[in-house]
Amino acid sequence: MKIKIDKFVLSIILVIILAYLFPEWGTEQSKIPIDTISTIGIAVIFFFYGLKLNPTQLKAGLKNWKLHFLVQGSTFLMFPLLILLCRPWIQNEAQDTIWLAFFFLAALPSTVSSSVVMVSMAKGNVPAAIFNASISGIIGIVITPLWMGLFVDSTQTNFDFTAIYSKLILQIIVPVVLGLILQRYWGDFARRHSSKLTLFDKSIILLIIYKSFSSSFENDVFSVVSISDLLLLFMGVIVLFTVVYGLTSFLAKKLHLNIQDRITAQFCGTKKSLVHGTVFSKILFGNMATLGIILLPLMLFHATQLLIISVLATQKSSSMA
Repeated sequence: MKIKIDKFVLSIILVIILAYLFPEWGTEQSKIPIDTISTIGIAVIFFFYGLKLNPTQLKAGLKNWKLHFLVQGSTFLMFPLLILLCRPWIQNEAQDTIWLAFFFLAALPSTVSSSVVMVSMAKGNVPAAIFNASISGIIGIVITPLWMGLFVDSTQTNFDFTAIYSKLILQIIVPVVLGLILQRYWGDFARRHSSKLTLFDKSIILLIIYKSFSSSFENDVFSVVSISDLLLLFMGVIVLFTVVYGLTSFLAKKLHLNIQDRITAQFCGTKKSLVHGTVFSKILFGNMATLGIILLPLMLFHATQLLIISVLATQKSSSMA
């Protein structure tokens, strides 16, 4: 079986290389207003998110409460609790930063587009996938900052809940609500051109990633991360994904979900949103020097989940044919 490398993953790698070669473009002294562009871009992303939400499909999915409970429980409880189990082994500041990066990954909501696509490929419950992936993003606006507030050093990042939720309301909730209000006029247009709008989403994400890594390279943050550390990060990402996938599968069977719902639970409950992650990192951590490291496990997880779930989706599709 031929495995395709996701173009977005390659784009992320290229952007990180660009940030390494030309970090000055993303610094505070740069004449390029990257912060302003990304802030406006975030609002536009979530405006389109509101436009594309389908109220009919969301209402139809409300009845399948066992599946929803499992997916959201996996996303916002299972992931963070697994990472919390590793906290007693933290021995120094560098390890603490890496642990915080993993915890940030664990606290994030599920991704929408790839979850739905993969569930569809595997012949799972697509309406339930749309419901859970969509509602996960909304829940994450509240839950993710609460989780992170337990462990982020407020003296380093100015972690102020009032300021953070004000930004979340202005940059995310208001655009989503506005999109929902205007959905009757532009909703069909947004859904028809979803693939084109996704290119805009990815462009803004790449811009935020460039900004984050250029700041980290400029401040020589990655000098504390060795090749062996990177290999351990990658192994940690694979282990985390495998454990959550296995636990989700086990619980789905215990809840007596049918095969379509089990596929949805496994695929939606094990995904983490790079879009929300980069957006939330900008709001929660500001211009913190170690932001590049904070995003590193998330980007590794993004690439890993796409690869593994793609293979699994193809296998399940063939077995159900």
